[in-house]
Amino acid sequence: MIDRIIQNNDLGKLLLRFSVGGLMLFHGIHKLESGLGFIEKSLVDAGLPAFLSYGVLVGEILAPLLVVLGILSRPAALLEAFVMVMAVYLVHADELFSLTQHGGHALELQFLYLFGSLAIVFLGSGKYSVSRGRGLWD
Repeated sequence: MIDRIIQNNDLGKLLLRFSVGGLMLFHGIHKLESGLGFIEKSLVDAGLPAFLSYGVLVGEILAPLLVVLGILSRPAALLEAFVMVMAVYLVHADELFSLTQHGGHALELQFLYLFGSLAIVFLGSGKYSVSRGRGLWD
């Protein structure tokens, strides 16, 4: 009985989806409240069009909601991972090889979101999801 409780891959997928998607959602809500000006400036400084800043709302609000619910979780998680790659490239590139004052990597949070999202891409949503983990994209 204990091994059935411990060896529950679907519960692990649920916890991963809730932590990665749920916590990412806070970043998107903050951007809704504070605006996209900082992101627009970062994009323009990198030679990219400012309208791409609206993609952050898709990647930090819509995609996390889909991940948490387990609907099209693989493409949604891939979108989250892409947003994190762009965040590192546009905003945090100078911290790529830096440590914090406590010895941790300066971008550990960004990398947790990035690699957590990629884990969801490869694992899928599992049976504790709206889609019940059925289909290639869930």
